[in-house]
Amino acid sequence: MDIHITARKFQLHDNLKGHAVEAVKKLSKYFDGILRCNVTFSYERTNNSVKIVDISLHLYGHDIVVSEKSDEFYKSIDQAIIKLEKRLTKIKSKTRDKNKKKVREVKGKE
Repeated sequence: MDIHITARKFQLHDNLKGHAVEAVKKLSKYFDGILRCNVTFSYERTNNSVKIVDISLHLYGHDIVVSEKSDEFYKSIDQAIIKLEKRLTKIKSKTRDKNKKKVREVKGKE
């Protein structure tokens, strides 16, 4: 899985970058077909800013985009990962159901 990290309007600290990479790598246990991941950090306003994390996953046949806002980047990453876990499990269960239906149809014709 290729992981691309972008920070808009500021320099990204190594701790934050490492946290993002580790969180995204954990998603591979929910779905094996993740090709690429783009993580974008940005913020609104300079004073009392709202931190925004956009994560886009590119899968075989699917693209998933999640955006989260909070007062800290770490919270935003964790909330976005939770959303992605739910979406990945949903996609995986749908593809399994489709494959089971195909297998049953083939067995019924024999």
